[in-house]
Amino acid sequence: MTDRPLTLMAVHAHPDDEATGTGGVLARYAAEGIRTVLVTCTDGGCGDGPGGIKPGEPGHDPAAVALMRRQELEASCDVLKISDLELLDYADSGMMGWPSNDAPDSFWQTPVETGAARLAELMRHYRPDVVVTYDENGFYGHPDHIQAHRITMAALEMTELTPKVYWTTMPRSMMQRFGELMRELHEDMEDMPEPDPAEAAAMAKIGLPDEEITTWVDTLAFSGQKFDALAAHASQGENIFFLKMGKEKFGELMGTETFVRVKDTTGAATPESDLFAGLR
Repeated sequence: MTDRPLTLMAVHAHPDDEATGTGGVLARYAAEGIRTVLVTCTDGGCGDGPGGIKPGEPGHDPAAVALMRRQELEASCDVLKISDLELLDYADSGMMGWPSNDAPDSFWQTPVETGAARLAELMRHYRPDVVVTYDENGFYGHPDHIQAHRITMAALEMTELTPKVYWTTMPRSMMQRFGELMRELHEDMEDMPEPDPAEAAAMAKIGLPDEEITTWVDTLAFSGQKFDALAAHASQGENIFFLKMGKEKFGELMGTETFVRVKDTTGAATPESDLFAGLR
């Protein structure tokens, strides 16, 4: 045993991703005295500008959006009690197929080994016991999420470290409940658009069958913090559907965070309910 604290490192693509997929575990483990390190790979400059101005529209200033989103990210980290925030600060690549994918300074165009070498330095510094990132499809196909996955897995290969490694996911049962909730909200709220059948069909294919999920972490007690962390990203509120639910429904749907364990040396049995099972 050493005096070094147990450490969780979450590698995310954009400001606000930390809250959506891992806000619960970041808040829970911080409350348990575990060091929580967030690595955010891009500046978020392809997000909405003030007044909901979209990328490519007149008046959208990526540099100003990036500054605003950094301030929001810092506020989110305060809510979640994140110990350490590290910014790789690559240019946001935008959604798959956008012209910004081709910008030479974008994260998508950055050689994997270049990004991985920078991340490996951070891993050697923090020596995480658990690393969390996305799967090879970036959960839903966003280029920056895919690139975050690639540099994380490559960085692990560059180090001598052997942390438990997890990819974020959602069970199909939760995705089904999400679709039901969207329909309920459409019926109850005038400003909620009717769910698009094509989008609903695509959403139903996201995530994994429940039986393939290795790790179910109860974060219900921290769902209020997770909601507030998302709300800290106010400039992107139009894109953050979860904020329209209110805290009670949000907690009902988002009170458990789920993962697939892809690397492990502890031998902890699965399914497990703790990312640090076998480590304490």
